[in-house]
Amino acid sequence: MSNHSNHLKPCETVARETLEKFNRLQSSFENGKVNRRNFMAGALALGFSMTAASALLNKAEAATPKKGGQLRTALTGGATSDVLDPGQILDLYMISVQFGQLRNGLTEVAAEGNLIPELAESWESSPDAKTWSFKIRQGVEFHNGKTLDSRDVVDSLNHHLGEASTSAAKGILNGIVSVKADGKNAVVVELSGGDADFPFILSDYHLGICPSNGDGAIDWQSGTGTGGYSLVEHEAGVRTLTKRNPNYWKADKAHFDENETLQIPDANSRTNALRTDAVDCMNNVEVKTVKRLMQVEGIKVVSTTGNKQITLPMRTDIAPFDDNNVRLAIKHIVDREQWLQKIAYGYGELGNDNPIGPANIYRATTEEIPQRAYDPDKARSYLKKAGMDSLKIKFHASETGFGGAVDAAQLMQESARPAGIDIEVVREPDDGYWSNVWMQKPWVACYWSGRPTENWMFSQIYAADAKWNDTYWKHDRFNQLLLQGRAELDEKKRREIYVEMQQIVHNEGGVALPLFLSDVHAHTDKVKTPEVIGANWELDGAKNAERWWFA
Repeated sequence: MSNHSNHLKPCETVARETLEKFNRLQSSFENGKVNRRNFMAGALALGFSMTAASALLNKAEAATPKKGGQLRTALTGGATSDVLDPGQILDLYMISVQFGQLRNGLTEVAAEGNLIPELAESWESSPDAKTWSFKIRQGVEFHNGKTLDSRDVVDSLNHHLGEASTSAAKGILNGIVSVKADGKNAVVVELSGGDADFPFILSDYHLGICPSNGDGAIDWQSGTGTGGYSLVEHEAGVRTLTKRNPNYWKADKAHFDENETLQIPDANSRTNALRTDAVDCMNNVEVKTVKRLMQVEGIKVVSTTGNKQITLPMRTDIAPFDDNNVRLAIKHIVDREQWLQKIAYGYGELGNDNPIGPANIYRATTEEIPQRAYDPDKARSYLKKAGMDSLKIKFHASETGFGGAVDAAQLMQESARPAGIDIEVVREPDDGYWSNVWMQKPWVACYWSGRPTENWMFSQIYAADAKWNDTYWKHDRFNQLLLQGRAELDEKKRREIYVEMQQIVHNEGGVALPLFLSDVHAHTDKVKTPEVIGANWELDGAKNAERWWFA
């Protein structure tokens, strides 16, 4: 008897091939290349029953983005002092408007956390990572009809460089020696030292590409960019209206006809706006009321975890925080466990006065940096080392600093008393907080969304010359290590460098960092989202206007 088994495909192979064919069919349907009738015919040909094919069609239709509608988003973080200069972006409102709607960067952090090309189609570096060449995507238009070319990229990057620059991105780009066009569609960047993370840095929300005005400067004032939406109206700190860019180069993104972005700093007002259908989505859901919001029919609450962190920066250039003993005393009077339960309501994890978070790859272990605990006796001992029996200080806070900041300050006020520290809580206005309080007052409430890499976090906020060095902290060894870590290509050595830097910040830095927080946002059920939501910034990496759609 002849054996025909060699002519039969294993069941696993058949199943895999069927799945691959169905995935291609579904992708074609989502991209509009296959209609409903052809989808059903294809599914039946693959062996699915009529009932199964109908169910798969319904699922595919639900997952297929649809164009149209106006997305109304309620946000925090706007201010009447906001401008359209990408280098001056301070908080989520303008991140969403500029970075999420009007402009693109050279690179982008995808929802999954990996780096993907955006206006830079590809890139490569020299072996020492000091010279980077970027191929600029062709056929991309600005909202004013101008075609993107290398000059726009060169001038947009140079906007953040030089002694006269006031850009918040200056610190993360200070390793750049030169930016030059290599023809119309390529740019070469020379660095003073190797930087293996440089393409990641270029995804920063300050680095949106603007049109060159021809004399080395850029037009940022008009809000013109290459993004999925163009600017219609903008009232700083109040409301922004954008409309879909019909020539957007990402054909599968930017689905809404319009976006109305609203600054609503009060948590109750944001929540009521969502519940009454005055807005479609909101950021910064108040975690102490999140369970009630979850019970509201037609509203979906979503939590994402990244590197978002609460910080309490102390200006180390002003007494009493110029004494590290005082800073260590402050770090021991925060009851972090209490904050986690009463401020974050469990949506987060303990911080350890170190900004490198759970999503970073070189984060120090608890063996390398033991968890700091609430210890008023130890705080009092540090005061004595500073020559003090007691201390009276002011702490400045508002809900803009971080959600629950005033409540947290009052908890800290109580937990500090046994250490002989008398804290006066000063409640500041939400409007203008980032301009008038943060980096101005000696000790304030703050939050950061974290950064994808250690170099980026340290360069932008902790380096001596960083624009956002909100503790005004300068540490020679730390700054030497920053340059070494940036250039080191050996993974083991790089980790050792970044762990030592974290230990320095933990023991000598000017920041108390009590908690890492989950981001909690909410939207109505008519809003549809991809399965994976970005966690690098709030609201899907601040890209909800680009990535979401209406059912």
